[in-house]
Amino acid sequence: MLTLIIIIVVIALAFDFLNGFHDAANSIATVVCTRVLTPIQAVAWAAFFNFVAAFAFGTGVAKTVGEGLIDLSMVDHYVVMSGLLGAIIWNIITWYLALPTSSSHALISGYAGAAIAKCGVSVLIAQGWLKVLAFIVLSPTIGLVLGLLNMIVVTNLCRNARPRFVDSLFRKLQLVSAGFYSLGHGTNDAQKTMGIIVALLVTAGKEHWTTGGAALFGREHSIAWWIILSCHAAIALGTFFGGWRIVKTMGDRITRLQPIGGFSAETAGATTLLGTALWGIPVSTTHVITGAILGVGSARSVKSVRWIWGEKIVMAWVLTLPCTAFIAAVLYLILHWTILPVGNGILEHIR
Repeated sequence: MLTLIIIIVVIALAFDFLNGFHDAANSIATVVCTRVLTPIQAVAWAAFFNFVAAFAFGTGVAKTVGEGLIDLSMVDHYVVMSGLLGAIIWNIITWYLALPTSSSHALISGYAGAAIAKCGVSVLIAQGWLKVLAFIVLSPTIGLVLGLLNMIVVTNLCRNARPRFVDSLFRKLQLVSAGFYSLGHGTNDAQKTMGIIVALLVTAGKEHWTTGGAALFGREHSIAWWIILSCHAAIALGTFFGGWRIVKTMGDRITRLQPIGGFSAETAGATTLLGTALWGIPVSTTHVITGAILGVGSARSVKSVRWIWGEKIVMAWVLTLPCTAFIAAVLYLILHWTILPVGNGILEHIR
């Protein structure tokens, strides 16, 4: 049992690494495509703030994912493992296709799909899922509105300034906004993996492994530090190694960005992510930053946005929930029909 738990924790951290790798474009696309930082500088900057987020914003999202979506009394660690593997497979598929889909929604839908395969839909906690489903629509909408408003405000503030001065100023400010966004990215996404690890340990009867957090910087960390630090380290490493295939889609194909636009989009995205994290609501960083970029482009002109890419991305979002849930459900059934009987036979032999 202990060996299996360790293996699943490693799988969870591997997913967290792939989350950072897959979503690196979210953190760096705007700052790379405006040429404020080179790709290597950008991923190092983003990875640093992904890790720093471990110490700043509590663990509200982790609690929601770990306890608020699935009835833990009805599932086991094989459900958690199947959900993680389903999310990893979907991430790899969408990375290959260069689609910036949501790793977060892949994780929670994979978890749900495996749980439903074991117990049926009664395993889902409706109240938690209502928040998740509502913010599939609300998070990109909030990002779009804030990006649009930010762009309008800063454009009006700088309308009488020389273009060279504006470009120079927002190149510097974009370093701040990129770090701010990466802080939100690390805060929101690493906590989802924390929640999955907590769920695993609770279902395995190892609740005491999940405790040991403490208050820091005015925020309460109720989850053990080994879980917090390992998850933030994994996502930071994934971000550092980066998902270059998706950068061009996010930062160039949707709309052309200048430093003033990059600053507006990143600030809008960061504000949305940190606000929802403080409320304990798991949202997609991909949805948020895409909405923010669309809002920035719309502030200039609706025609300046290549809406066909927005449509492709939305289609990928729509497919993420059912596809990942289906993959995870199939994986659980395979485990149930093959590995579980073998494991039970070994246990009976030992007894």
